[in-house]
Amino acid sequence: MSKYDILPTISTSFIVLSAILVAIGWNLAIKRKLEAHKKVMLAGAVSALLFFLIYMSRTVFVGNTDWGGSDEMKPYYLTFLFFHIVLATVGAVFGLTTLTLAFKERFAKHRKWGRITSVIWFFTAITGVMVYVLLYLMYPGGHTKPVLDVLFGGG
Repeated sequence: MSKYDILPTISTSFIVLSAILVAIGWNLAIKRKLEAHKKVMLAGAVSALLFFLIYMSRTVFVGNTDWGGSDEMKPYYLTFLFFHIVLATVGAVFGLTTLTLAFKERFAKHRKWGRITSVIWFFTAITGVMVYVLLYLMYPGGHTKPVLDVLFGGG
């Protein structure tokens, strides 16, 4: 594994962990173990935040990975990637909303939002893992310049 692959591996691990924690938290809520639910869901949120921080740090300082597959497959990959990015963005907004409703103790709305948010997050995690598999395992690509270099003409 190259130095370029370790950060995506770590960040993908955090997104998988967040989805697992959300599933556990959802189960705890169903069982009305609400204090445990709160702790597990907060851990899931922290895991998702760690994913985001690692992903953004890599994007800014290392760069994104180019598609390494065939030109014929690239439009399909880009469509899939777009779907994943939309899911992740919607999931993040829904996640923040769901957490805010919980902290404001608006539990009826929190439950309604939480059901939808969890499902979106599961699909986000699954598609995120699939993006990782496509870029780093099946069709390893090259690396672009870090965003800072692109913006400011470095290295």
